[in-house]
Amino acid sequence: MIALGELDTVIAIGIFLAAILYSSAGHGGASGYLAVMALAGLPVEEMRPTALGLNLLVASLAWSRFYKSGAFSWDLLLPFAIASVPTAFLGGTIGLESKTAFLLIGVALLVAAANLMRPWSGLPKGASPPPTALALATGAGLGFLSGAIGVGGGIFLSPLLLLCKWGLPATVAGVAAAFVFLNSAAGLAGYFAAGYRIPGPFLLWG
Repeated sequence: MIALGELDTVIAIGIFLAAILYSSAGHGGASGYLAVMALAGLPVEEMRPTALGLNLLVASLAWSRFYKSGAFSWDLLLPFAIASVPTAFLGGTIGLESKTAFLLIGVALLVAAANLMRPWSGLPKGASPPPTALALATGAGLGFLSGAIGVGGGIFLSPLLLLCKWGLPATVAGVAAAFVFLNSAAGLAGYFAAGYRIPGPFLLWG
């Protein structure tokens, strides 16, 4: 049986590895953090804000790196982010039942796993802007999901942008990092606005 101190160390290592892996693709790593915390048996009410807080830290570094390298587009980000930020805030105020939360987290983990295993052959060499109405609707849905379960939405947005040829791979990574950062910040703001507090795990591993 793993002692409490050893378990904390294992979780911290898992989170560190997830942060490195996901940030390279412009993601905050929330699905990885959630997987590690779920395996460790943490309660869902602690998992969500911890994942969002860690997302905020990792995505900010990834966004800065991609932005400085020129791999970023405000024109691509804004239609999605304008709608996602307010709904991420709303999602952050909602306390889901554990069963529902774990079901949604499971879906997010399956999507993340599919993205990691996908070969992504034939990536777009050109891009066209997404329809504004579709971008707004997509952003709103991803934002709410982000705040409600503690993911930034990048694992859903990135493959959509690539499959629909709305952005080039490098630009998509930069846009995803910004999207994750904004949604995570809004989700945490909603979480605190609802009267919740910073959980112990974030202070320990953040």
